[in-house]
Amino acid sequence: MITAEKKFEEFLKSKELKYTSERKLILKAVFLFHKHFNVEELFEKLREQGNHISRATIYRAIPPLLQSGLIAEALHCQDKTSYENIFNEKHHDHLICINCGKIIEFYNEKIEKLQEEVCRQYNFVPIEHHLGIKGYCEDCYKKMKKEGK
Repeated sequence: MITAEKKFEEFLKSKELKYTSERKLILKAVFLFHKHFNVEELFEKLREQGNHISRATIYRAIPPLLQSGLIAEALHCQDKTSYENIFNEKHHDHLICINCGKIIEFYNEKIEKLQEEVCRQYNFVPIEHHLGIKGYCEDCYKKMKKEGK
């Protein structure tokens, strides 16, 4: 079985890019997250580990990680882009609270089948999809109702 590191290394080689020590550290930090993360959180994780990698270096590392299929852009919320590890992970969709930022992952077979049906109807060949429903989590909604908003 191929590892994430080997897959990334092979991808970079195919694009004639170097597998630098910074890219290696960023990749390892990405896989320490077992949830969604943004560039700022990744930057902080690297700092905690004693690695002084600039935000600019992290921003430059994100596109090859996306293109290699190791991570995916999960969602945009509160002016931040969140990413997630998708290497050897099952597909899922997201419910995003626009108040507290909570992310609920879910999988629904009916939604998947409906998307397939729509693609067949329009003779469309899907490659990927992202479903994110923005709204309020139960806690935030209850709090808003209590405050009369």
